[in-house]
Amino acid sequence: MKSVEGAWGAFQRPRASLAAPSRLCSWRLRGRAALGALGLSLLASSAQAGLFDDEEARKAIIDLRARITQIEGANKSRVAEVDAAQARRNEEATEQLSVLRRSLLDLNSQIVALRIEIAKLRGTDEELTRGLSDAQKMQRDIAQSLDERMAALEPQKVSIDGKEQLVGRDERRSYDEAVAALRGGDFDKAVTLLANFQRRYAGGPYGDSARFWYGNALYGKRYYKDAIVAFREFVNQAPDHARAPEALLALANSQSETKDPKGAKSTLEELIKAYPQSEAARTARDRLPKIR
Repeated sequence: MKSVEGAWGAFQRPRASLAAPSRLCSWRLRGRAALGALGLSLLASSAQAGLFDDEEARKAIIDLRARITQIEGANKSRVAEVDAAQARRNEEATEQLSVLRRSLLDLNSQIVALRIEIAKLRGTDEELTRGLSDAQKMQRDIAQSLDERMAALEPQKVSIDGKEQLVGRDERRSYDEAVAALRGGDFDKAVTLLANFQRRYAGGPYGDSARFWYGNALYGKRYYKDAIVAFREFVNQAPDHARAPEALLALANSQSETKDPKGAKSTLEELIKAYPQSEAARTARDRLPKIR
């Protein structure tokens, strides 16, 4: 390579002198045209090989970017479809509740009118008063119940592991209750609540987080084999989740508790390789030499 660079350098100096007519004869008299041609040939071969490698790399990068763009576009389209479907369901539910509310209020008004008429026919003011009171109470109860149901359907914007999501009030309340039980050390209750939550709100915004905390609740109950399954499922389904490194570290801890040092070591190596900059990876590097 050094010989090629030397030849090229020698070739460059004469080319610069070609631009000056006064030095053209000197260049030809020195008889270095053959050396310059040789250097150019060698440099062209080297440059062509480099260009071939660069071109292959550029093509690979372009193909990779195209696939990433395609995947991102598909994901955005799917998210848009899910959001649109959820919005339509919310609108339909709200409309149905509104129709039901109007129907119930109409029915209640008819009941009130009937009771008033009965009271008049009986000629009893006491019956009329009692009927009106009961009807008004029924109306208030119905209105309150419908208001509560409509409020429960209205989504709220919440932050879930650093991401803004729209979540129904009931779903958020159920999730918060389950996580509170876990953080309070009531692992039996947390396991039950989180299992029920995953069945009821499968595919919801809290889905990945619920799986992560479910694995922690199982670990807290010392159900290490079940925790291994839960953490592995979480990592497989959400490898880009903010808590994925923590899940792998917890998985390795569960494997150590089941006397599986080989599995624990493999999981720690996977954690370090997949998430090298995470806090969990730094912990894994400290623990790895201690596993026997």
